Amino acid sequence: MSRIGRMPVVVPDGVQVDIEGAHVRVKGPKGELERDFRPEMSITLKDGAITVERPSDAPQMRALHGLTRALLNNMVLGVSQGFEKTLQIQGVGYRPEMDGKNMVLSLGFSHLVHVDAPPGIVFDVDTRARLIKVQGIDKELVGRVAADIRKLRPPEPYKGKGIRYLGEYVRRKAGKAGKVT
Repeated sequence: MSRIGRMPVVVPDGVQVDIEGAHVRVKGPKGELERDFRPEMSITLKDGAITVERPSDAPQMRALHGLTRALLNNMVLGVSQGFEKTLQIQGVGYRPEMDGKNMVLSLGFSHLVHVDAPPGIVFDVDTRARLIKVQGIDKELVGRVAADIRKLRPPEPYKGKGIRYLGEYVRRKAGKAGKVT
């Protein structure tokens, strides 16, 4: 039995869950999410908790059991608390700025890089600490947008310049050794 799939998803106060077969809609104080799941998984709401059951012990069904429960949990957490990823910019002259809802990054290129906020994503920029916060209710979308921003200028191993996740460790290389006579 899947340890993750077995655990019920507790629905907090203020969150409403509608289950119509394999289609689940979760509504909360931060917004609304909906998703279609595989019809083989049976999703039920009982006593303020969502449970997921699988039809058989086939390897694919066992994998889907835990996945379905994790996705449901992320939906409930997203509409009640929201998700956030923090990126840090390091490098001389590298800086983030806000332009309305969108973001403009100066990353050492000959041009500025404009990053548009997709629907459901909010950028919060701290220009003094050079931090970018990507916030939203959909965990998958928050992670994808943060990864796309990091991909614009990944941290390089010699000077450590670039965009990294807050707390990410970048292995540094020594570089060239000087001439010894």
